[in-house]
Amino acid sequence: MTDTPAFRRTVAIVAALNLAYFGVEVAVALRIGSVSLFADSIDFLEDASVNLLILLALGWSLRARARLGMALAGILLVPGLATLWMAWERFGATGVPSALPLTLTGLGALVVNATCALLLTRHRHHGGSLAKAAFLSARNDVLANIAIIAAGLVTALMPSKWPDLAVGLGIAVMNADAAREVWTAARSEHRDAHA
Repeated sequence: MTDTPAFRRTVAIVAALNLAYFGVEVAVALRIGSVSLFADSIDFLEDASVNLLILLALGWSLRARARLGMALAGILLVPGLATLWMAWERFGATGVPSALPLTLTGLGALVVNATCALLLTRHRHHGGSLAKAAFLSARNDVLANIAIIAAGLVTALMPSKWPDLAVGLGIAVMNADAAREVWTAARSEHRDAHA
């Protein structure tokens, strides 16, 4: 793991940005009943947690970092499970999320996540599974935010709960794939630590 002041600073900034926008997005998601914003807000909280754990683990041994990487793979699944729960709740509901707050909140999230992804890009191949977890989370969130914005625009044209539900479930699938990639990298590190 690259334990440099630049990497530490980057991870601290990314954690702070994610924690701050979590508060914004969860408030809007609950107010308008949006599955995709709820899923993304939980993901912001998860990203803040992942980055704080990375800061703690920078001085640890390769074996300990690999174990934490495997634990983070499990953490990456949490937003997907929370999304499935909210999607189930909203499936039978008749309300449609308000398109303007959905779109604008998704746009704000896109700015935050794109900033985080750009900050983490230069560290993604040099920091092991933990840095990979942080980068993949930010990258996936950029894609999710683009989809949230699209869902908001479609909802404005044709009021329906389905675009929001589809995007929320898509976010769950992306988080599952990121968890798989981090698990694979962490298992490889764990094998290297035993070699």
